[in-house]
Amino acid sequence: MKILIVEDEPKTGDYLKQGLTEAGFTVDLARHGTDGLHLALSEAYDLAILDVMLPGTDGWAVLAGIRRAGKEMPVMFLTARDAVDDRVKGLELGADDYLVKPFAFSELLARVRTLLRRGNKTPEAAFLKAADLELDLLRRRVSRGGKRIDLTAKEFALLELLLRRQGEVLPRSLIASQVWDMNFDSDTNVIEVAMRRLRAKVDDAFEPKLIHTVRGMGYVLEDPTCAC
Repeated sequence: MKILIVEDEPKTGDYLKQGLTEAGFTVDLARHGTDGLHLALSEAYDLAILDVMLPGTDGWAVLAGIRRAGKEMPVMFLTARDAVDDRVKGLELGADDYLVKPFAFSELLARVRTLLRRGNKTPEAAFLKAADLELDLLRRRVSRGGKRIDLTAKEFALLELLLRRQGEVLPRSLIASQVWDMNFDSDTNVIEVAMRRLRAKVDDAFEPKLIHTVRGMGYVLEDPTCAC
């Protein structure tokens, strides 16, 4: 699942991005209100976390722009402003939650997961599947053939990307940017190592094999027995 953070305080923004990424989410971070609104309107996010006091466009205006555009993703305000009037204003503009700084990351993570559950209008939206492989986005669980498979946060993010784009050959550069938030370096084998470990967990003991290497191009996840 993909989360947008709009936070101009560098330490807080970096802390949130690192924590949510380690929890298995794909995270974009904007440090300016105008940039945050542009991302919110041009990309598909499952949740937005907004500070109120932002340079350029404040959090109220970002939220108003999101709702004006018809986007219904959950929005959480994260701010040092603790006045009742501020909380009421945020809720009236269409915010779904309001967390005051300082905060415990465990509480923020619990609220994020609650908002994501509410934001899924149908149960099917919480699962990604291929053959007998199933990924539960909300509980962060993976199983194949009914057997639970334990993945690291990066392995989960990698499998989620492959499942979301089933049948599409994903180049290493795209995988590097989406999962590791970095530019692809041909001198590193981090992607090959991660893919090999993921295959060992989700493919080696099962049939059919789902993750395939396309030589010179990248990787693809597809069920060879599916006629779809």
